[in-house]
Amino acid sequence: MKIGFLASHGGSNMQAIIDACKAGSLQAEPVVVISNNGASRALERAAEEGIAGLHLSAKVVGDEEKLDDAILDALTSRGVDVVVLAGYMRKIGPRVLEHFKGRILNIHPALLPKFGGQGMFGMNVHRAVVEAGETESGATIHVVDAEYDTGPVLAQARVPLEPGDTAEDVAARVLKVEHQLFSETLQKIVDGEISLP
Repeated sequence: MKIGFLASHGGSNMQAIIDACKAGSLQAEPVVVISNNGASRALERAAEEGIAGLHLSAKVVGDEEKLDDAILDALTSRGVDVVVLAGYMRKIGPRVLEHFKGRILNIHPALLPKFGGQGMFGMNVHRAVVEAGETESGATIHVVDAEYDTGPVLAQARVPLEPGDTAEDVAARVLKVEHQLFSETLQKIVDGEISLP
């Protein structure tokens, strides 16, 4: 299984997947990292790992339509089977969505359908979880569709919340399970234990 990544910032989930591939616990090959942010740590990681890294944004290529085409070309020309969103802070264009329908995966730092939707990312999610008085949170791997966080859920990992937890406490605990959950879920797809829609 060839994996293409879309990332905007640090790419720590991406790194965990790359590490799992190198360790042999995930039988997949990372082939390209695309970032809308030319200064992202994700592109630095790609260079360090010897993986093709591309800075593609509407500013770089001209407009959103050309960006959609450029991303699609970058993925298809490398034979990508599954697209992994690793903290990608943009909506996916319609051509990429259509071509990779059911094969674009995202990780969300909460137990969807709770705490999903537009604006619900990063610390916004963890603050909302704490403010709601939840007793647990976690991470969700889901298929990406045209809306935010509404695609079919493939896997979840739960983490307990303790009284007095801050959003930062929750973020640290959830990130630990995110790194493991994404690689495990991808391997289950490789093994046929999880079928993509």
